[in-house]
Amino acid sequence: MKALTTYQNFYFVGIGGIGMSALARYFNASGKNVLGYDKMHTKLTKALVEEGIGIEFEDLVNDKVKNLTPENTLVIFTPAIKKLDILTYFNDQKFDVLKRAKVLGMITENTDCIAIAGTHGKTTTSSLVAHLCEEANLPFSCFLGGIAENFKSNFHFNGKDISVVEADEYDRSFLTLSPDWAVITSTDADHLDIYGDNATIQKGFQDFADLIPEGQQLFVRKGIQIGRDAKTYAVNEEADYYSDNIREIGDKIHFDFHTPTEEFDDFVWEIPGIHNVENATAAIALLNNFGVDFETLKRGIASFKGIKRRYTKHNFESGKIYIDDYAHHPTELNAVIGSIKTFYPKKKLLVVFQPHLFSRTRDFADGFAESLDKADELILLDIYPARELQENFEGITSKWLLEKVKTDKKEVSTLDDAFNKIKEKDFDVLLTVGAGNIDTLYDGIVEWLSDK
Repeated sequence: MKALTTYQNFYFVGIGGIGMSALARYFNASGKNVLGYDKMHTKLTKALVEEGIGIEFEDLVNDKVKNLTPENTLVIFTPAIKKLDILTYFNDQKFDVLKRAKVLGMITENTDCIAIAGTHGKTTTSSLVAHLCEEANLPFSCFLGGIAENFKSNFHFNGKDISVVEADEYDRSFLTLSPDWAVITSTDADHLDIYGDNATIQKGFQDFADLIPEGQQLFVRKGIQIGRDAKTYAVNEEADYYSDNIREIGDKIHFDFHTPTEEFDDFVWEIPGIHNVENATAAIALLNNFGVDFETLKRGIASFKGIKRRYTKHNFESGKIYIDDYAHHPTELNAVIGSIKTFYPKKKLLVVFQPHLFSRTRDFADGFAESLDKADELILLDIYPARELQENFEGITSKWLLEKVKTDKKEVSTLDDAFNKIKEKDFDVLLTVGAGNIDTLYDGIVEWLSDK
């Protein structure tokens, strides 16, 4: 395989994906010619075009594609993409064609790589680690699974010595990385369409943990068995590194942080939720071991703005609260809804949830139902299929899932009808949640609630 530096052109098939677009931005920032295809016009593809990246939205082998040559062009694709004429052309013409994960792995080979893995929490934790690296003025690049508010992007470049990456377990992509430091936030069952069962998922994370060299640093949430030595972290219980004394003062969250030998009082940040304090605990522990002092870490925690669609919260003059979140697994739903119920126990909660994938809906239906039971009222959107075909999952529908939910006030809706249904509801707190295209409701809801 040729070195990445030998290519001048990089063509991304599925460039609008969150992981693909971060790589595209990396090569664009490196002075390469970056092009790509995506089937959807989105805010992200619009931003990429504005940054000088050429994107086509039709699956056509046009002159731009034909003018590329195999000698100096690398084609990068995501496994989520379906068969396309463009991809077939590149393969037939003997272009070098690699998965996104392989290319990210090649980038990490020549860096001091910090990899954040876990079925939940990795986007917040990796974004926070990157922000703390920026606060410490370290020479790093980051590849994130969400849009970090501080960077206004899923990619940031401050040098190439260190790479901060979100280590994605889907399709075992994280096994292509070369991590020197790592965090494992959670190993709950997910992606059963890939792994088959929970035991195979656990084995995948153990294989990832084995990639971290002995003598380097692996941080694992207390209670996770990873099959090798690691430092543990936790919230409200003792571990190698832990946070406690968590309290809400005004609109800020305060907590204390403990190392094996010291205690540091009163970290302050504006990201709600016990689960997010847990993510912060991991980031603080890793970066301090990396050599960042606690004064810098406190300053970085205080200035962290979070990630788009990770508990993005708006308070309106009417008193209503709107929260938008990416949660798409029962554990994540429990964390988000639990935080809302903790901070607003007497407020009426309307949840609008879009299930993501037929397979995930089928595999975790009872868990989803139990999580959604905590809503005072529920609008359940049609299942977002992503890479799956409904014909392969007969009987797995939102109506089927809704029957498992015990909440009295509940209904199924299409995405197109959802906004009008929301406007008819009586609520104090509105939560829109899911990993599909439910985010298209966001701007309209904010505008509507701002005018009330």
